[in-house]
Amino acid sequence: MIKRFFLTILFFAGLWFALNLYLQHHGLAHRGNYDSLIINFRNDIPTQTLTADIQAIDGKLEKTVDFNSIFSIKDYVYTVKGDGEDLKRLRRSPLMKEVDYVEPNYVYQALEVPNDPEYSKQWNLRAIAMESAWDGSKGEGVTVAVIDTGVTRVPDLRQTQFVTGYNFVDDNRDTTDYNGHGTHVAGTIAQATNNEYGVAGIAPKAKIMPLKVLGDNGGGTVADIAEAIIYAADNGASVINMSLGGGGESKTLADAIDYAYSKGVVIIAAAGNEGQNAAAYPGRYPKVISVAATDATGNKADYSNYGAGVDIAAPGGSTDGKDGKILQETIDPDTREPVLMGFQGTSMAAPHVAGTAALIQSVQLQQAKVGLSTRAAENLTIAEVSEPEMVLKILKASARSVPNDSLNYYGAGHVNAGEAVKQAQQGEISFRDFMRWLRDNGYLNPIFWFDGGAVAFLPKLAMVLGSYLLVLLLRIYLPLQFTWPFNWGLIFGSSGLFFLQGLYIFDLPQWPFRAMGSSLPELGNSLPGTGLLNPFFASALIPIVLLLLLLGNPSGKQWSLGVCFGVTVFLLISAFLGTPLWLIGTGSTAIAFLVVNALICLGLGSLAAKGEH
Repeated sequence: MIKRFFLTILFFAGLWFALNLYLQHHGLAHRGNYDSLIINFRNDIPTQTLTADIQAIDGKLEKTVDFNSIFSIKDYVYTVKGDGEDLKRLRRSPLMKEVDYVEPNYVYQALEVPNDPEYSKQWNLRAIAMESAWDGSKGEGVTVAVIDTGVTRVPDLRQTQFVTGYNFVDDNRDTTDYNGHGTHVAGTIAQATNNEYGVAGIAPKAKIMPLKVLGDNGGGTVADIAEAIIYAADNGASVINMSLGGGGESKTLADAIDYAYSKGVVIIAAAGNEGQNAAAYPGRYPKVISVAATDATGNKADYSNYGAGVDIAAPGGSTDGKDGKILQETIDPDTREPVLMGFQGTSMAAPHVAGTAALIQSVQLQQAKVGLSTRAAENLTIAEVSEPEMVLKILKASARSVPNDSLNYYGAGHVNAGEAVKQAQQGEISFRDFMRWLRDNGYLNPIFWFDGGAVAFLPKLAMVLGSYLLVLLLRIYLPLQFTWPFNWGLIFGSSGLFFLQGLYIFDLPQWPFRAMGSSLPELGNSLPGTGLLNPFFASALIPIVLLLLLLGNPSGKQWSLGVCFGVTVFLLISAFLGTPLWLIGTGSTAIAFLVVNALICLGLGSLAAKGEH
């Protein structure tokens, strides 16, 4: 039974650590920049005591937390220079016993609006919440393969990063676009942004891999497309965009898609422009994200395929004037000169999703690099931290759903880049992330658990073990059994889940951890956060009431018996430590009060236990 008890404690400890990691991922601490910390001290601490403690600890935290730089104080809220590393040092310091919460002093700013002069005409980017998305990601570290008519580096793509591509039509390295389609697609994904020229792109910091599979007339073969997919997967692309399609299913193409998918590549394709009730191939394949098109009003574009195979919808433009089309800088197919031109089609919708996928992967990559050495961070690949199904899950979960979409015009809904980046920042819990979080926050350091910066570990350990030793001795004379209610009564009465009091999270106040990590005698002082025991809780009063109320219920009686013996040990150890009491203070009076109440609990529990015969 004792073994089961300790296994239960370990289980709840692990569960709570996982919960806190979840909260860390979902907390504001991962959503903004900050250069200082806000420290809110408990209001019950005298000012002179707090000042003395700050002076005592200042300068001992590796000279990084400068308490002399305090520039505001109101209601015990201090602002000090510091960052995440300083928070870890503060967390391990004795000063944390007097802290209610610590949080970043965030720097807020206006959401980025690019200075590209024609950005105001890009209704499509505002439709997918690009401005909030750019605040969290611009696609750094991601390579997007554009399998199309090639890509020409028009002026608005000259600041965009490119990697070596290939021309599968002519079997050479010349990927120049003479059609304009591929360049337009690449512009939607990664057109240079905030460069005071032209228009903006969704993931301007992503790299483009141009793979030419379509000729100047816009046509190409399945064999070339399949080769390009394999090339992209083997040469570092983590996203593939195929704004192309047809009606024929191909085993060659399906095998290439399976290969790229197995290497962690997100594959995106246009749903097709025939207005038919089925997506075109390759968008129809299960491992390809098929994108339908919407117009400037958010409705299905007339030409867009729908129904079977459609996964999500994105702006594709319409014929309602040039302002209804998707505007990017591309090549005029007649003059072969750079030109700002509006296109429409599911070919234009697909790169909106490809660019958003790049933003998601970039966030995942940057989060995975946190805590790694410089060399390890440089060697980390997207395939190690992201999977195609994870990206699709975020795309679908973040999309603006469309009710009553019985014909599946929109799949999961309208793509929402801003919400997708937000959900990617929240992340998912993996074992590696969990262990890194434990390490970075000091929980794997034994000193953290034994010094004054977390919890009084040894007294709490003595309380819980002492309560079991007491019961083992009493079992010689009393019919006591280690049932589950009895075990939890012992824990609640003696130590509580004390390890919870050592957890500090940026965005949450400390009192919930104090309350959940307190034993019954400590509940009276856990919410205000004072070190003084409340004599109405740290006494025999509540155990007496519990026994009287639960005496007729077998499980309730077992639980209250455990509480009696747990409180007995808590009070005795508190008397030995000289713990101060509210209204009583310290000294012989406080010690006598604790000891007498401990003996009352012991006698009361013993009398109730004898009634078990």
